[in-house]
Amino acid sequence: MTNYFSSDFKLGILGGGQLGKMMLYNTRKFDITTYVMDANDEAPCRIACDKFEKGDLMDYDAVYNFGKQVDLLTFEIENVNVDALEQLEKEGLKVYPSSKTLRTIQNKATQKLFYKDHGIPTSAFTRFAYLSEIEDAITNGGLQFPFVWKAAQFGYDGNGVKMVRKIEDLKDLPKGECIAEELIPFKNELAVIVARNKNGEVKAYPVVEMEFHPEANQVEYVICPARISDAVAEKAKATALAVSEAFDHVGLLAVEMFQTENDDILINEVAPRPHNSGHQTIEASYTSQFEQHIRAILNLPLGRTDSKVGGIMVNLVGAEGHTGNVVYKHIAEIMSLEGVTPHIYGKKQTRPFRKMGHVTIVNEDIDKARRVAEQVKNTIEVISE
Repeated sequence: MTNYFSSDFKLGILGGGQLGKMMLYNTRKFDITTYVMDANDEAPCRIACDKFEKGDLMDYDAVYNFGKQVDLLTFEIENVNVDALEQLEKEGLKVYPSSKTLRTIQNKATQKLFYKDHGIPTSAFTRFAYLSEIEDAITNGGLQFPFVWKAAQFGYDGNGVKMVRKIEDLKDLPKGECIAEELIPFKNELAVIVARNKNGEVKAYPVVEMEFHPEANQVEYVICPARISDAVAEKAKATALAVSEAFDHVGLLAVEMFQTENDDILINEVAPRPHNSGHQTIEASYTSQFEQHIRAILNLPLGRTDSKVGGIMVNLVGAEGHTGNVVYKHIAEIMSLEGVTPHIYGKKQTRPFRKMGHVTIVNEDIDKARRVAEQVKNTIEVISE
């Protein structure tokens, strides 16, 4: 087995955001050498890696040349140049998750077709090459309101997704490839993170429940364990494992799902990396999702995925009406509450709804944790100077 620890082995990470920074908590713990590339000079990862390189993740040459410097390559964001990853794999570099997995997931239309081909339940959808085709479909009666519009590529944190209830809602949307998804009446949005290593060892984390901000379409709270029946939890876990098997991925796969009114489980989408729905694992689980990702891509034995304690994650996002140098108000007040741990990502500039950090609340009683989470949300403010 390769000696990863205190050796000249180099792990490359494409993307220098908060997910990468939290991965680096673990590479530092294990003393693994890390190289990171990001387009932003001020990327959160900059302070924690062994070598930081500035580069455009969508640029073939930048990704290819970066990959030639390392022994294994992973990523913390999907928007990277897949052609470069494919070429690096051909030349013998280990890339996990693989370029094949990433290529399928990068495009939401391709991803949905993948579920259909593999018999994995997902909401009905129509694929459109251009936004104007949606207008034609509405005019011809082929598409009914309401539906969910999703850009096929480059969506993140609620961008690239919009509820369409009338023709005017299509105004100002990007004109390119997209999908129109049937609007599903659902009880809960759930997620399961599945880890898989090259040896085929697979482990799933407990099902979490996600509460969304109604305007920003961003996760506001992640609640673990989800407040659902054992039967629904088993179904969600089984569906997530089926998706993982279909992708045959290596690393983490975060599987987002809808629990319908009839308690059916439908796949919404997946992310082949650590995910917002797993941040509470740092404090609440035996093995954090970030450590698990490192274990999986290095083909090390996977750690325990069960929770030591109930955990709730609250996203810290920039307040509306504030853009500029960030100030965290009332942070000492929330730290005085029992079981509260803030994580500040290191982004110096705030703007409305930008993810700036998160707070984890742990408690043996999940309802108590949820009440403290509400207090945290109503107390802390992420504003500009």
